[in-house]
Amino acid sequence: MNGSSSYLSILMIVALFALMYFMMIRPQRKQQQKRREQLSKIKPGDQVVTIGRLHGVVDEINDAEKTVTLDCDGIYLVFDLSAIAQVKQPAIAPSTTTANQTSNPATSESAGSTAPAEKQPASDQATQASESASDQSDHSK
Repeated sequence: MNGSSSYLSILMIVALFALMYFMMIRPQRKQQQKRREQLSKIKPGDQVVTIGRLHGVVDEINDAEKTVTLDCDGIYLVFDLSAIAQVKQPAIAPSTTTANQTSNPATSESAGSTAPAEKQPASDQATQASESASDQSDHSK
C-alpha cells in the first residue's frame, strides 16, 4: 500500500508541473514572442506608446545600439527599444491616403460652406473666422 501512495504523489507532482506549464509558462512565452515580433516590425512613422505612457512617432531606429528615437511634438527623445510598450498605429503608405482623398470629390462639393480652406480666397477665410468668433461669443452669453 505504501508503494502505491508514493506513485500517486509522484503522479500528482508531475500533473501539477504540467498544469503550471500550460497555465503560466506557455502563455508567457507566447506573449514574449508576440512582443519580440512587434518590436522587430517597428519602422519610422509608426505611432508608439512607451512604458512610461509617452506617446510619440518613431523617427529613427538604431539596431546596433537597440535604441529608437521618438518625435514627440518636435522634441526628439532616444529610448531603449525595450521601452516601447505598444504600437498604436503603423505608418500609412502615402498612396493610400491620396487615393482616399481623391476617390470622393462629391463629398467636398456637397459640404457647401464647410469646403476646405485652401479652396477659398484669403479674404473669405478672414470673414468666416470673424463671423465664427462673433457667433461663439453670442452663444456664450
